[in-house]
Amino acid sequence: MAAAPSGSWQPKEEGFKEICGLLEQQISHSSDKSQIWHQLQHYSQFPDFNNYLAFILARAEGKSVEIRQAAGLLLKNNLRNAYKSMAPVNQQYIKSELLPCLGAADRHIRSTVGTIISVVVQLGGVLGWPELLQTLVSCLDSNDVNHMEGAMDALSKICEDIPQVLDSDVPGLAERPINIFLPRLYKFFQSPHASLRKLSLGSVNQYIMLMPGALYVSMDQYLQGLFVLAHDPASEVRKLVCAAFVQLIEVRPSFLEPHLRNVIEYMLQVNKDTDDEVALESCEFWSAYCDAQLPPENLREFLPRLIPILLSNMVYADDDESLVDAEEDGSLPDRDQDIKPRFHSSRFHGSDNAEDDDDDIVNVWNLRKCSAAALDILSNVFGDEILPTLMPIVQAKLSATGDAAWKEREAAVLALGAIAEGCINGLYPHLSEIVTFLIPLLDDKFPLIRSISCWTISRFSKFIVEGIGHQQGYEQFDKVLMGLLRRILDTNKRVQEAACSAFATLEEEAAEELAPRLEIILQHLMCAFGKYQRRNLRIVYDAIGTLADAVGGELNQPNYLDILMPPLIAKWQLLSNSDKDIFPLLECFTSIAQALGTGFSQFAEPVFQRCINIIQTQHVAKVDTVSAGVQYDKEFIVCCLDLLSGLAEGLGSGIESLVSHGNLRDLLLQCCMDDASDVRQSAFALLGDLARVCPIHLQPRLSEFLDVAAKQLTSPKLKETVSVANNACWSIGELAVKVRQEIAPVVMTVMSCLVPILQHAEELNKSLIENSAITLGRLAWVCPELVSPHMEHFMQAWCSALSMIRDDIEKEDAFRGLCAMVKANPSGALSSLVFMCKAIASWHEIRSEDLHNDICEVLHGYKQMLRNGAWDQCMSALEPPVKDKLSKYQV
Repeated sequence: MAAAPSGSWQPKEEGFKEICGLLEQQISHSSDKSQIWHQLQHYSQFPDFNNYLAFILARAEGKSVEIRQAAGLLLKNNLRNAYKSMAPVNQQYIKSELLPCLGAADRHIRSTVGTIISVVVQLGGVLGWPELLQTLVSCLDSNDVNHMEGAMDALSKICEDIPQVLDSDVPGLAERPINIFLPRLYKFFQSPHASLRKLSLGSVNQYIMLMPGALYVSMDQYLQGLFVLAHDPASEVRKLVCAAFVQLIEVRPSFLEPHLRNVIEYMLQVNKDTDDEVALESCEFWSAYCDAQLPPENLREFLPRLIPILLSNMVYADDDESLVDAEEDGSLPDRDQDIKPRFHSSRFHGSDNAEDDDDDIVNVWNLRKCSAAALDILSNVFGDEILPTLMPIVQAKLSATGDAAWKEREAAVLALGAIAEGCINGLYPHLSEIVTFLIPLLDDKFPLIRSISCWTISRFSKFIVEGIGHQQGYEQFDKVLMGLLRRILDTNKRVQEAACSAFATLEEEAAEELAPRLEIILQHLMCAFGKYQRRNLRIVYDAIGTLADAVGGELNQPNYLDILMPPLIAKWQLLSNSDKDIFPLLECFTSIAQALGTGFSQFAEPVFQRCINIIQTQHVAKVDTVSAGVQYDKEFIVCCLDLLSGLAEGLGSGIESLVSHGNLRDLLLQCCMDDASDVRQSAFALLGDLARVCPIHLQPRLSEFLDVAAKQLTSPKLKETVSVANNACWSIGELAVKVRQEIAPVVMTVMSCLVPILQHAEELNKSLIENSAITLGRLAWVCPELVSPHMEHFMQAWCSALSMIRDDIEKEDAFRGLCAMVKANPSGALSSLVFMCKAIASWHEIRSEDLHNDICEVLHGYKQMLRNGAWDQCMSALEPPVKDKLSKYQV
């Protein structure tokens, strides 16, 4: 290394020794980490501490590589926090020490330097470091392998972390940096050193998404390079070639079109690569191809070769961690790290909040799962066409006998589950046989066969439930039901988990068909509840909650409640208010309260009171953790608000006695103003539910509730908090129909928020539009004199929204508002008459006689008002189906 120029910063011997000593302690395993951390914090106060670290990394030749690396990693972390506030002279010193190390003899030092350089570029850009680009170019062109590798390492990290920096104009440079680097990267594709081939290809791949001009115009050269590297001896390079093809097919398929046959042929080859990671990367190609909605016929001729490869890759690998997990005994307690974090989704009032359940059971992505996902997608694209290739292999694997072949049998069952959706038509005639074949596998001696059979059977739930009508189908349903219940009580945790999830899927399909078997189902679920460890308990809660949702009021019988409630209440009393294991229990109670209705009242008081206590404690914890005695976690508040909503929905006006004694009203107002959107979302859901059943208790703070709710509709970030706005809007409508004229003070404010939402309907979500239309109608119904003068501003957009809403009680209220407005201001709707007629025609039938008569009156009124053929002209603008619908109203 060259000596530092005179006049620049120099380390002091004692500082150098002390810091090296500390780093030595830091990397030794026996030392007291917290004490060292405090000392390092102390040193960080000194403005030149980072200079020492840079000096140790770059120049402490006498020290071990480990100490120099430790100095470098500490320097990287310090720069992340402090680089921008450092004195420029110190920034300059550190940069000048880093560049000469790009060619360091030790690979670890080079790699650490590359990481730090990338961080500095992230924080200061390339403009602030003109020497960097020159140094990288001269190292890449040097023909010295250390210098080439060091520069390539730094460059690849910049490409990975901040690719756009190199694809921007830099003042003082004739062209963008990427134009300078790209030809050099291509040249390294042919390097004899595998590390340079890997780093250069990885760097170019980072630009596929950004597609800078330089890559666009040299695409042929890039593709030629990929074809040359396709059979590289280094598996890491082959993996990157596959990744490039997968990305190209996703974002720029047109570039691959001329070479598509060759690419598919290559992907088929490497899908069998001896290196699992290469095979996994290439397997992503099939899903990516289908997702890009490219013409299926290009793949069709390859299916007979592709499907057998996918099937053989679906067999468990010998080192799959599931094989180890599968031996785990159900009586062993779970470790904390086995328990995945769970997320409660806040309550939502509206039509399009379908939750997307993930079918996958364990979340480690590997070749087996990727192959099954590819088969699933192919079956959705090609349907029954794949069956002639697939089924003989599946049948052969299923009939393989002996313990050694269990993995083959398991993969065949997985394959049947994977194609259950896409090939349902072709499988349909054989489904009864398939299910009959699968049922005994629920009792197989191998736990992973038992668990996959649960999943695959659940994928055919719809068919199994459809068969209940006839004797043979009912017997099959019963066997599946009993088989899954047996597996819920399996001794193996993996099987328990798969069985509970499969059972929940079956429950959703079967709904009230489960009623005759409720007792036996509850006995099994509550037995599992008693024996499961923490992780799987959550899934039992889910199965109990799904059961309550499925059978509803059927559950409301003393003999069922005697089985169901005592274990849940015992668990409820065991868990503390700050234990996160209470979340799934709160969710489970929410479903039970809604299902039992007033039948839940015997359990309601302690549940209600505890929710209030938890919310109060959390409000204290938010301000002062110490005096609350718990850490603040908003999820407790969200779950409790949702359970209170479930109580309001279940108990109806029976909740009044509970609400009247506590301070729920004040707590709820606080939650409606919370800074977390999911807390507000659940709070407004509860506000609307309480407005329905006991509005009298909201009265004292009504104007505050209405103000806060109206504020949610004008948020500048409406798209991000659309679920909050949706619930707030719905709650205003629920309050309006209960407090009638008392809503008057906020009508103008709310109307001025709702009209712009209706006018921008195509940009916002469906549920918010529906709720806005209903709430506007409800305001018009209770205060027509305030709303009707402004009709012409919103009639068209409003009627368009009304015509999209399904028939129900809320739609009736909105149309009562329409009639009330038209009576108050008939001329206000004249210019939108066609839209109004379409909205009226959107009803299948109006159940309320009063409303039907009101609408007749409105239409007849206009018919009389519009003389001289004006009415007929309006009618002729309507489509025939709309005219037919209007004939019900005798016009």
